[in-house]
Amino acid sequence: MLVVETVVRVRREYAGGKPIKAIARDLRLSRKVVRKAIRAPEGAFDYHRTVQPLPRIGPFQERLDRLLVENEARSRRDRLRMTRVHDLLLRDGFESSYDAVRRYASRWTVERRKGVGDGAPAFIPLLFRPGEAYQFDWSHEDVEIAGLPVRVKVAHMRLCASRAVYVRAYPRETQEMVFDAHARGFAFFGGVPLRGIYDNMKTAVTTVFVGKERVFNRRFLVMADHYMVEPTACSPAAGWEKGRVEHQVQTMRGRFFQPRLRFASLAELNGWLEAECRRWAMLHPHPEQKDMTVAAALDAERPALQPMLAPFDGFHETDHAVTGTCLISFDRNRYSVMARAVRRVVQVRAYADRIIVRCGDDVVAEHPRFFGRDRMILDPWHYLPVLAKKPGAWRNGAPFHDWTLPPALTRLRRRLGTGDEADRRFVRVLAAVLTDGLDAVEAAIGEALDEGAASDEVILNILSRRREPPRPLTIVTSADLALAHPPVANCARYDQLRDARAAA
Repeated sequence: MLVVETVVRVRREYAGGKPIKAIARDLRLSRKVVRKAIRAPEGAFDYHRTVQPLPRIGPFQERLDRLLVENEARSRRDRLRMTRVHDLLLRDGFESSYDAVRRYASRWTVERRKGVGDGAPAFIPLLFRPGEAYQFDWSHEDVEIAGLPVRVKVAHMRLCASRAVYVRAYPRETQEMVFDAHARGFAFFGGVPLRGIYDNMKTAVTTVFVGKERVFNRRFLVMADHYMVEPTACSPAAGWEKGRVEHQVQTMRGRFFQPRLRFASLAELNGWLEAECRRWAMLHPHPEQKDMTVAAALDAERPALQPMLAPFDGFHETDHAVTGTCLISFDRNRYSVMARAVRRVVQVRAYADRIIVRCGDDVVAEHPRFFGRDRMILDPWHYLPVLAKKPGAWRNGAPFHDWTLPPALTRLRRRLGTGDEADRRFVRVLAAVLTDGLDAVEAAIGEALDEGAASDEVILNILSRRREPPRPLTIVTSADLALAHPPVANCARYDQLRDARAAA
């Protein structure tokens, strides 16, 4: 292609009367090129190839077209990369480079779109009223927790009007994590919008129909009804329908999670993320209203939000059988329950940070949730009724290993010493917690030890005396015989009797 300076020189010399032959000779151009430069309007001399020769791809064009058609029919997950397509052609004898295949595939895609009347995708800018909607999505980020690399699942919420963001990290993407993220996000924003926009995540959507028709998860609908939110699901593989939160995922990954974050615990990470969300809102201007920050836009939108009356009780409930050792298996770990639930079916309510075990209407266990695997989480108090019947289990019982006892019980254990007899005596006192309560037992232990009597019999005797009701009075005294209303000397009452008889 000729540069503009050469084209201008050709046209100037020709206008000065110089023949085309001389111009071509002096500038070392063909006469055809010189004539084209002279005839070009306004000096424009662009070359556009109308026919693309395919000397290498030509013999393999039919095979390549077939591969491209098959590849387009596959799902997005199963589609072949162009490097793989090039490799398949090499096996058939193709000798050219990968770039030739890539350029041909690019032209083939453009021509195919023209054939079906679909050009490059175009979009319409969206406008949301204050308090109208929010968008929700998940991302996966790499962090370091307690010195170990961990991939956490990060919940993203964004208000569509003010563009305020909320980010929180979780170990999983389960439904109870979704509920917890909504409760914390609405509390962070100071209210609840009217509509929520989601993709078709399994924790929210059960069935996807044609168009916008969806069957939402029953428990998810209960949450939406609690907050008075209308859930809306995007079309499959149409991330632009919730573009604000999709953009947030990319933005926050670069601003918050790079370089890799290092914290001692997940709670510390989430505390830092919430503070960064507030800081980001105060520092960044609103993308449309440049005269105010995101934080100021959130303050202006907050009156339009629905009030958050109470957080949703966001648990996921499943049934589990209690083993003979008072354990249930949940999420690849084992948790203890109270001994009265042994060999029964219990309901486990899993929250984002804890689990509550119920047997009917009674709560038989509550534990912090552990997200590792093959771990046994035991509460020694759950096994106290069993220990009262089997005191020999005190020495090697797993629940009692490294048990941090209350101070009074620790003093008594030290005073009783070691050995089988000492264990039995201590378990007798410990079992009294079931009937008298821990505070009463500690008080009785303190009284006995202050008197220098480190004996289970003395402690149990003190508890027994405190349980006895006060004795009734059995001795009659002059004070007991006193009249409540002393008699009054009045002889006139006899006259009333005489008058009554005379009248009869």
